[in-house]
Amino acid sequence: MSQWKQIQQLEIRLLEHVDYLYDDNFPMDIRQGLASWIESQDWDTAANDESMATVLFTNLLSQLERVRSQEQNFLQRHNMKIIQQQLQVKYANNPAVMARVISTCLREECRILSSACMQEQGPLEKSLQSSVAFERQKNMDNRVSIIRGSVQLMDQAVKYIEDMQDDFDFRYKTLQSRESSDRNSEIMKQEVTRLQEMLNRLDFKRKEILSKMDVVIKEIDDLMTSQLNPELQDWKRRQQVAAIGGPLLTGLDQLQSWFSLTAQSLFQIKRQLDKLGELVAKVTYESDPIPLQKPQMEERVKYLIYHLIKSSFVVEKQPCMPTHPQKPLIIKTGVQFTTKVRLLVKLPEVDYQLKVKTTFDKDLPPGRVRQFFILTNNTKVMDIEDYSNGCLSVEFRHLLKEKKYINGTKGNEGLLSVTEELHSLSFEACFTVQGLTIDLETCSLPLVVISNVSQLPGGWASVMWYNLLTDEPRNLAFFGNPPRASWSQLSEVLSWQFSTFAGRGLNKEQLTMLGEKLLGQHASCSDYQVSWSKFSKENIPGKPFSFWMWLDSILELIKKHLLPVWTENYIMGFVSKEMERTLLKDREPGTFLLRFSESHLGGITFTWVEHNDNGDAKLNSVEPYTKNRLSALPFADIIRDYKVISDGFVPENPLKFLYPDIPKDEAFGRLYNSQPSKVHPYIPSTLIPISQLKPNSNATPPSCQSPEPPMTPGEFDMLNEHLCFDIDTMSSPYSE
Repeated sequence: MSQWKQIQQLEIRLLEHVDYLYDDNFPMDIRQGLASWIESQDWDTAANDESMATVLFTNLLSQLERVRSQEQNFLQRHNMKIIQQQLQVKYANNPAVMARVISTCLREECRILSSACMQEQGPLEKSLQSSVAFERQKNMDNRVSIIRGSVQLMDQAVKYIEDMQDDFDFRYKTLQSRESSDRNSEIMKQEVTRLQEMLNRLDFKRKEILSKMDVVIKEIDDLMTSQLNPELQDWKRRQQVAAIGGPLLTGLDQLQSWFSLTAQSLFQIKRQLDKLGELVAKVTYESDPIPLQKPQMEERVKYLIYHLIKSSFVVEKQPCMPTHPQKPLIIKTGVQFTTKVRLLVKLPEVDYQLKVKTTFDKDLPPGRVRQFFILTNNTKVMDIEDYSNGCLSVEFRHLLKEKKYINGTKGNEGLLSVTEELHSLSFEACFTVQGLTIDLETCSLPLVVISNVSQLPGGWASVMWYNLLTDEPRNLAFFGNPPRASWSQLSEVLSWQFSTFAGRGLNKEQLTMLGEKLLGQHASCSDYQVSWSKFSKENIPGKPFSFWMWLDSILELIKKHLLPVWTENYIMGFVSKEMERTLLKDREPGTFLLRFSESHLGGITFTWVEHNDNGDAKLNSVEPYTKNRLSALPFADIIRDYKVISDGFVPENPLKFLYPDIPKDEAFGRLYNSQPSKVHPYIPSTLIPISQLKPNSNATPPSCQSPEPPMTPGEFDMLNEHLCFDIDTMSSPYSE
């Protein structure tokens, strides 16, 4: 079943989250009309490959044209034509942006499907998607709108005061120009009285507008303190969670709108105060409220503008290597990485080009020995992007290099490993707007710098642990004393890794087994605290690797060799040997299940059940298949062609039913993909995985070992008949 069909079967609560994914950047009409084609393309790669993105963009337009030409409904055909034109305008010059949008939507769909498999949302996801957050945003929209309306009304009030003052000024100067002999006349007295009344009204209106301004300024101050800044911090926290596989990061455009509208209100109030200053220069009087109150108000407005703009300077895209788009915040020396900063306030004017300077490791913790520098130009000018509604942003592409040491050694003698050392990338800018000089500064989330890809798993473990457990933007000494994580927190993030990298998250049963492997007798306690060392550094008892290294190797195996089987939910994956026996012992002979090896890094095995003459169940497990074997033959084909040979018996495939009772070919039939050779006149050949089962009355339930790589039938016969060589014999299923 296609991913889009699975999405359509979700409950309404989850479909609402799907609805948030699709807008003018990627209309749902396209997703619906081209579902199969979209899911068959490699958008992840295209997002970082301009030429591939261009090809996919062209193909997408062709596919849309094909669907449109076949559409019978006139209105639908018209709508698709409009969508086609909009896409051409939006992405013709930057198709990689389109690829990135589609890749993000597909990945978030996978995450939503994964969350549907779990009986309940994890604590992190629940906190990020609460109804309270939606109500808070509605309230924010309402407050910003009210403030904008109040400021617009104040504009009219200032204009009314200006007109009133002009009328007063004209009458006053006219009165002054009259002959002195006329000044004691009755008409003159009436005119003076009228002028006094006008001055009283003018004074009242000046006091009234200043009072309204004071109220609005206080409201903006409260809005920034109680809502706008917390919303920004909430977005930054969601950015952390999204970086480690959590829900899709949205809301930056909404934040930008709130910041820009608030800034517009403040700039408008500043202009209104400037106008009142001009009016005072023309007409003033004793106890005039403007000279008394205006300076203090101006300072408050400048203070609010300064802090609003300063806080609006954010890292929109955290540093990430294009080669590993789903593992941000890890940088390998000598490999290009990209990052992007954005100013959320739309500025009315900038006195000069806004240049942003990047600095690596601006303030290192004491004792840090490894140091790095940026090879490429570290200064760029911010520019307005077409889709950013007039806001400034800039993207950097950098290379990092480690400094050489005089004695030829790096001197990394601290207690922290390379992947536990955290670094940061700082961004600085300075500019003047409406006479106000503003210094901008922000920084990336903590980074891990590696020099070899073998350090990538450890680096990603550090990135996950940091962003799971703290919202501090720059605690570079975090791993000096890392906090513990509750199992409920950690299990949620581990499931995200599978939904992000393998397309389907873990269900409750699989997470329970992982908990048993990591926590032992404490697995049933969701609040049990897991230490950083136990998760990532200490070896599993009796094994030469840590829990995380074992789990990461499984993720890599799924991603590169088992993805179709995994996404179809055919791999039970994480099941203990005891549970395996419980599940299979009462099943039909030939019933098998697929699970990951507990003692091999990146291994998958299958276990099937047989019954002896007295009805007792006997389980057989094949030696785990690793990436080397799976590179030679797809796993679905291995299951189809697997044979067991026993003395005196014809080789046969013991695998009949995928647990619980799905016929093997029904489950895997459409995944079989090895094709007969088309080269003539040769006879087609097929690689067949074979295990040899030798009778042993004293043996415990056996484990079949397969040759590596699998052999053709002819090769097997030759080896079996002409060489003194025992094809792999049986051993205990629990020894693997």
